[in-house]
Amino acid sequence: MGEHSGVVFPVDEASGRRSTAALGRAVVTDALRAADPVGAASAARETNWRQGYLQHFRRLVEAGLPSAVVAESIAREGLASVHGRMRWLGPSGEGPLAAALEERTGSLGSHTIRGEGAPDRTVSMPYAAERASGDRLRRVLAGWVERGVVEPSCAEAVELVMDNPDWLDLSDQTVVVLGAAAEMGPLRSLLRWGADVVAVDLPRRELWHRLIGDTRRLAGSMTVPVQPGPGSVEDRLGGDLVHDLASVTRWVAQREGPLVLGNYVYADGATNVRVATAVDALTQRVVEDRGREDVSLAFLATPTDVFAVPPAAVARSVENYAQRHTSKVLRVPLRTLSGGRLLRRNYVPGEDPGINDSVVLQQGPNYLLAKRLQRWRATAYRADGGVVSLKVAPPTRTRSVLKNRALAAAYAGAHRFGVEVFEPGTANTLMAILLVHDLRTGSPAHEHPWQDEADAAVHGGLWTSSYDPRSALGIAALLGFAAAR
Repeated sequence: MGEHSGVVFPVDEASGRRSTAALGRAVVTDALRAADPVGAASAARETNWRQGYLQHFRRLVEAGLPSAVVAESIAREGLASVHGRMRWLGPSGEGPLAAALEERTGSLGSHTIRGEGAPDRTVSMPYAAERASGDRLRRVLAGWVERGVVEPSCAEAVELVMDNPDWLDLSDQTVVVLGAAAEMGPLRSLLRWGADVVAVDLPRRELWHRLIGDTRRLAGSMTVPVQPGPGSVEDRLGGDLVHDLASVTRWVAQREGPLVLGNYVYADGATNVRVATAVDALTQRVVEDRGREDVSLAFLATPTDVFAVPPAAVARSVENYAQRHTSKVLRVPLRTLSGGRLLRRNYVPGEDPGINDSVVLQQGPNYLLAKRLQRWRATAYRADGGVVSLKVAPPTRTRSVLKNRALAAAYAGAHRFGVEVFEPGTANTLMAILLVHDLRTGSPAHEHPWQDEADAAVHGGLWTSSYDPRSALGIAALLGFAAAR
């Protein structure tokens, strides 16, 4: 099994090969066609997708701003395009993606590991070499708000959970963590609070050995799919969403509910689109089988994407541009020498909403399409009446980020521009607390999907920074490289 089996990209008629660029261009074109015909035509004509994709993903956000109906239409058309275009290549040959869920495959077993610890009912998170709770945590939250690192609604949400610590008891829910080993996922926090977690990740012994050790130290339980066949259970744990989608989907759908489907999957390059598509197909089928009243959805949005942001964030950025961070003495010659490309304003003063474009070119169009697929599903499901927790997660020093030297250096220098980069333990715990908040209070219910996405966002200061993030990224990287030497 590999890139030529399971959930695969369609063959591009022009080149005769499975082209990730052709798929991305076609999906964006389809999503925009009804809402923004000019934008759709521009995307369709893009000849250098790997370099030119940025403006088209921005257009997807801008085109949806006139009304919630338009934004929801873009989301639904984008989802339909992905499902209609992606393919399934199984033992019986190639067919549409829907054929993946009809494969007659062996059933997966189940194995449950139970923790030996006592449930923790204290809302706390690791921060600055200590575990902050109570008044100390409230001061951390206030500091983040004061520095423009999080939206004020984030602090309000965490404080509401602090005021209701019994909310951490999730015994009335079954949380399915797809991408159980993800650094940004909530698995360890949920287990610490005593939750019954259903965990899905690749069948890799070393991965599950680590997660089993964590589970036994904590208070909750972890139920894992087991592959059929000989050998010990520990050697057969896991499920491959890309290559064994039907079995994993049936196994998840059979779990006792109510279910929370948490999508925390990640893979490098084109595989990220394949696994994101697989999870969305699983989600669609489980909802069909169980009903919206029995299934909630959870996602983490990347901060390095395009978002509409509240006018208060725009005003904060404009104030920062006028008062602090990189000095005006340095800004003027840099902008002049770069032809205006460096240290551009983050927004035009007075924008409502503003458009924050924090896309990092090095992450590529496949990464952005995979993450946009999740945002589209959240928008559509919320519009249909389902409960959704989608939160913008902070810039974080995860392994996937640090292995990219340029991005790691940019993160190391980001504080010079008012951007706070989080440690993984702080970030994943904070996002788990926000998940609890949403499960207990319901989806955000604003007039427009962009406002739902901005609710309780942990953008790390990308939304309130003086400068357009991409126009400062190179300088941040240089400063980061210098600091690391």
